[in-house]
Amino acid sequence: MASNRGQGGIQQLLTAEQEAQHIVNAARSAKMARLKQAKDEAEREIAESRSQVELQFQKKVAASSGDSGANVKRLEHETEHKINHLSSEASRISSDVVQMLLKQVTTVKV
Repeated sequence: MASNRGQGGIQQLLTAEQEAQHIVNAARSAKMARLKQAKDEAEREIAESRSQVELQFQKKVAASSGDSGANVKRLEHETEHKINHLSSEASRISSDVVQMLLKQVTTVKV
């Protein structure tokens, strides 16, 4: 009878071990599923964040390139205006300058 009880106890231990193994396996599977789900969510969030950053970057590039064209046109207009102003001033005073130079060259100081 003692051997019967011993075998029954061993059988119970084996059954308990198998149940424990099933519980551990189920926990491992659940853990792996949670990790996979977390990884998928993180990848999705990263992709969304990356697309938002890319969109903001594209908007800034578009805005700055548009401003650059406007700045170039504005600078060209200002430069042309200054050149015209300098040309008109030079032609206005050129005869006076020529007269002053001729006077200085032809005058002899004793």
